[in-house]
Amino acid sequence: MKAIFHTDNKWGIGKNNELMFSLPKDMKFFRETTMGKIVVMGSKTLLSFPNGKPLKNRVNIVLCPEDVEGVQTVHNLDELFAEAGKYPPDDVFVIGGASVYRALLPYCTEALVTKVEEDGGADVFVPDLDADENFSLIFESEPEEDNGHIIRFCTYKNTRVKPMRA
Repeated sequence: MKAIFHTDNKWGIGKNNELMFSLPKDMKFFRETTMGKIVVMGSKTLLSFPNGKPLKNRVNIVLCPEDVEGVQTVHNLDELFAEAGKYPPDDVFVIGGASVYRALLPYCTEALVTKVEEDGGADVFVPDLDADENFSLIFESEPEEDNGHIIRFCTYKNTRVKPMRA
């Protein structure tokens, strides 16, 4: 399992249940990376999509206490691990939100992070992987412009992946 997200320079990932930046290059990377794969999210992330509809051409797994129509709903981590375990681990991507990242980052082998070199005024944050002793930065692209913002594509490797229990 891997995580994928973009973050501002304070490890913020969203504001008012929306992305902070419009980043076409980052969205293209997200689409190409997750197309045909399995995406894991919480219910607020699902609701943040256009019309609250699941992402097309992907298996959408939503970690949520209630059943959600049109997606595979799991109610706890044991159910999530059982469902995710049906797929190749490298095909499963955690896509948000903050509480789902906090719960699942220890189980992810990698985090694919697009860093935006500014403060987006976030109201939700993920753990600072640069300060996490279990994660090592193994790739960082050169800075590039994306819709008026400077971004870097980064890959963090989890050196102490927790095994999924199911």
